[in-house]
Amino acid sequence: MSRSEPLLGYVAKVYPRFSETFVVNEIRAREAQGERIEVFSLRPPLDGRFHETLAEVRAPVAYLRRGGLRAVELWELLRSGAQNHPTLRRHLDDLLALEAEDAAQALELASLVEQRGIDHLHAHFGSVATSVARVAALLTGRTYSFTAHAKDIFHEDVDPQDLERKLAGAHHVVTVSDFNLRHLRSTFPSAARSVHRVYNGLDLEQFQLVPGPRRSQVVAVGRLVEKKGFDVLIDAIGLLADRGTPLPCVIAGEGALAEELQARSVHAGVDHLVRFVGPLPQRQVRALVAESAVLAAPCVVGSDGNADGLPTVLLEALALGTPCVSTRVTGIPEAVRHDETGLLVEPGDAEGLADALQLMIGDGALRERLATAGRRLAETEFDARAQARALRALLPDRGLLARRAEVA
Repeated sequence: MSRSEPLLGYVAKVYPRFSETFVVNEIRAREAQGERIEVFSLRPPLDGRFHETLAEVRAPVAYLRRGGLRAVELWELLRSGAQNHPTLRRHLDDLLALEAEDAAQALELASLVEQRGIDHLHAHFGSVATSVARVAALLTGRTYSFTAHAKDIFHEDVDPQDLERKLAGAHHVVTVSDFNLRHLRSTFPSAARSVHRVYNGLDLEQFQLVPGPRRSQVVAVGRLVEKKGFDVLIDAIGLLADRGTPLPCVIAGEGALAEELQARSVHAGVDHLVRFVGPLPQRQVRALVAESAVLAAPCVVGSDGNADGLPTVLLEALALGTPCVSTRVTGIPEAVRHDETGLLVEPGDAEGLADALQLMIGDGALRERLATAGRRLAETEFDARAQARALRALLPDRGLLARRAEVA
């Protein structure tokens, strides 16, 4: 990597997070095109499980201090911040608007930005990671950007004024679907002018089209939470069993609803058909999706407003040639195009989901047609190399950033 390349600071709430493969994919793709990156995480990972592709990331990771800071330590951070960042007084209100621990992390991040010669900060999710990155950028005179996904846009806890402030102050904002783009621009017409849609991408060399026969089973992958709609999938499997069409189903993932979903499968009399295999590393997920006849992603809008943006597993299935059945939620129809790259049903409609799964399992020609079109769409729209090029093009003037990086 050339030292003349600007140094980007990626800010994440937790890095690496097992369920956020898209962040690792993005960093790998940007590094592959020569960009220099360092990662700053507000929290350490707690589950201890990591995908194998993490080993290919070259970016160093710094974990910001959190919790246990005594008043004297907070005071010292503030004092040194005032000494090192002349603009602190001007932005004191922004700092004080944060929770105390977030403010401390913003001050620490600002110091690391100066020490490491970071030229631009980019956060994932427009919540606490962007809050910290924004204030650190204000204190150091750097630019910042962030990627808005779904929960950070649609959840009932999102503060519209706070989100608008972040949108307005960012050099640019990325979001992962046209649905999100339309929503942000219509909700925040002035502040969202710098929002751009850039789809998450895949390393398509790792996700090759898998030809040949598949197991007659449906697979579902994701956290066991309300927005994934796995309760609807279990009900659909029950309906198919009642019709005399028993369909094996494998659900990979963990989450708060694990026991409830297992109990639901027992109550529906399909616990012999529905198998819960827990969270799997990416290599095993890839193999499971590739061997299955169909992937189901019966996403719904949660009772708290939370919804999926565009689940990565759908993009992976398209690339592998596994036809998808999903729902008309947020950006999903941009990848699962009805009767073109998959089948769509209404969210929460177990009967419709059962019909779509039955059609898909029973029609090999349909699966083949959808698989071919899905792979083509993955190659044109969801290639990580194209994503990396698009993100690079959004950066502030590279000449100015490169000159600053050379001086650092």
